[in-house]
Order: sequence, then structure tokens, then C-alpha cells
Amino acid sequence: MKKWKQMIPAALIVLSVLLNIIARLSRTFSDCYVNQIFPLWVETYGRLTGLFPFSVGEWMLYLAVLLVALLLLGGLASLLLWRCSPKSDFFTRWRKGYKKYVFFLYWVFGVVCVIMTLNCFLLYQASPITERFKIGAESKEAYGTQELTILRDYVVEQANALSKEFERDENGYILYQGDMKAEAVNRMQKLGEEIPNLAGYYPMPKELFASGFYSQQYIMGYYFPFSMEANYNRQMYVTNMPVTMCHELSHLKGFILEDEANFIGYLACVDSEDPFFRYSAYLSVIGYLDRDFIKAIGEDADIYLAHPVISELTAEDKKFLTEEAWQQVEEKAVVSTETVKQAADTFLNTTLTLNGVADGTVSYSRVVKLLLQYYDGILY
Repeated sequence: MKKWKQMIPAALIVLSVLLNIIARLSRTFSDCYVNQIFPLWVETYGRLTGLFPFSVGEWMLYLAVLLVALLLLGGLASLLLWRCSPKSDFFTRWRKGYKKYVFFLYWVFGVVCVIMTLNCFLLYQASPITERFKIGAESKEAYGTQELTILRDYVVEQANALSKEFERDENGYILYQGDMKAEAVNRMQKLGEEIPNLAGYYPMPKELFASGFYSQQYIMGYYFPFSMEANYNRQMYVTNMPVTMCHELSHLKGFILEDEANFIGYLACVDSEDPFFRYSAYLSVIGYLDRDFIKAIGEDADIYLAHPVISELTAEDKKFLTEEAWQQVEEKAVVSTETVKQAADTFLNTTLTLNGVADGTVSYSRVVKLLLQYYDGILY
């Protein structure tokens, strides 16, 4: 019986490796998993974690940090005890207890490998959204400056017009009074009528408790595979929240690639009856479109100014955090924002690259190609 207990974690790790290999070799396997099996997780324990008012996944992450810290401290204490009194009864009992703790973490690691594989890694190997669902009309393999310009100008005009519609406080910040979380879930379920994989149950998006730390990483939202929760940064400027909620909710339905989640977040919000959700959608992609447009025209200022210019109000609403929020973040920061940001970028780029996203965080901007394909037959 004891041998079986020792073998199970190893079997879980081997199973995880095998599943990842099979997914890399067979897109049919990955697609079948994403379409048929993955939806079960949010429909089962995703409903359970959804009952909690706080982010279960976030606190599980902090627990993991604590467990690793105890492992390191315990190892250091074992070394000191061994050097001081290697034959004492206390050291014998301590070593026995520490071995049990290490074995417990061995089990935890095996379970984590399986969960990360099932709820994250396998999703990266599924077919692109453009192959699984019809996006746009008879789309081209590539789009040129003309189509990009039309789309960019359209988004700029829509955003500029909407920017004037909202109530604002004395600082010019938008005031929103609606039930944003409920509308985000409603919009995702509505989009599920067009994209079947998005249909079904959604838990309400949850605030990140340590939003200040995530702000230092410039993170707007987070998907926790361990708990099947969509989380958002409660300190970011309000215009980012609707599209971020929908973006993170899309991960719960198997769309793990960031460009696809950006695209789904945009689609979910842009057709909302709530003008604030539409505004959030346009703001979420206006930067990507504008940068690609500038690059396409060779950074020619005369050509740029001949097209609709992003208004001052729209540009101001594109902010990540307000000045007041940034001040709060910096006052409470334990580590400098620059250090945290560099570490977060390295981790995220490494994670994406290991999962087959060769261009790392640059992949976020690939939403432009999806938008060009979507508006083919609508704008041009």
C-alpha cells in the first residue's frame, strides 16, 4: 500500500507529460478535448468555486507560495539541526516529519501537473478560432493598408463619439452605475449563440485581492486554472473592466490564446446595448490598430493627420490606472514596479513560448488580424 502511495504522484506527472505530448502531435485530440471534455470543469467545480465571494484561485496561489517557503525553511532547519545534533531524538522526529511534508508536496505537485495540463496547457494546442468557427466573409489570406486604414478609422470615430456620452466626476473620470459583472456574463452568453463553445454557465468575474501587485505587473485580469475563475484588477481604470471581464471569461470556455481572448472580449462588448461596454471594446483595440496603421504608412505624419485623430478625451480614457490609483500602488509596493514588471514579463513570455506561442506577449496584438477578418464584408 505504501508503494502505491509513492507511485501515484509519479503516475500523475507521467500522465501529464503524455497528455502534453499527444496534444502536440494530434490537433484532433486537442480539439476533441476542448470541445467535449473541458466544458465539464466550469460546469462542475467551477460552479462550486463560483459560490465564494472571493477569488479561490488567488488564495490558492498564495497558499502555494507559503508551502514552498515552508519547504525551503524546513530544509534549512534540517541542515542546521543535522550539523548541531545529528543523533538527537528531536532531530530524528523532525526529519521524519519533514519527509512527510516533502511527500505531501510531491502529491500536490503531481495534482498541479494534471490540473495545469487539463485546464491550461492542452488548450494551447487546439485549432485556431478561425478554423473552428466562421469569422467574417470570404476572408483573404492577408490584408493590406487599405483595409487596416478603414478599420482603424472606424474604431477611432466610434470611440471618439462615445467618449462624450458618459457622466464624469470632477477629475474627468467616467462614473458607471450599472451591474458590470452581470452584463459581462450576459454578453458572453449572448455571444455563445454565435460561437457554440461560449454557451453555457459562467461564474461571476471576481476582483483580485492583491490588485496593487497585479497593477505593478500591468495585468488587467487573470484566469486561474485551479479554480476555473475569471478575475480582474479592481484598481485599473473603469474603461478596462468590461472587456477584461469578457476576455477572462473566454478562457473558461477553452480560448486560452490571448489574441483570441482579446477578440472575443471585443465581440462580446461591441454589440452590447450598454454604450459603456461598446466604448470599452473600442478602447481595447484602438492602440493595436493605431500602431499597425502608423507602421503601415511609414510613420508619415501628413498621412496620419489626414485621417480621424484619436481625441484627447478618448486617449485619456485609454489609461491603465488613474494617477491616484498609481500613487496608492507605489505607496504600498514592497518591491519596485520596474522589478516586478520585468519578472512578470519574463515569466509570461517564457510560459507562452513553452506552450507554442513563439512571439510571446507580442501575440496579444494579433487581434488586429482577427478584427480585419471579422469586418471583411462589413466595412470593406
